[in-house]
Amino acid sequence: MKSCRGATRLMSESQERNLLFSEQASLKLHLAMCAPCRNFGRQLHALRRISKSYAGGGPEKTGE
Repeated sequence: MKSCRGATRLMSESQERNLLFSEQASLKLHLAMCAPCRNFGRQLHALRRISKSYAGGGPEKTGE
């Protein structure tokens, strides 16, 4: 099983490249048993979504 450090590294790398099948399997196994790493994954996803929104000019404005 991956360590938390290895799992978070893979989650970060998955934002830039496709993970190998063995990396995906190892990460999924770790995430099935590790709540803090699942939380990190949710936070990483939210940060990426917020960053994309900011880079695109922010959320849509209504009423203007």
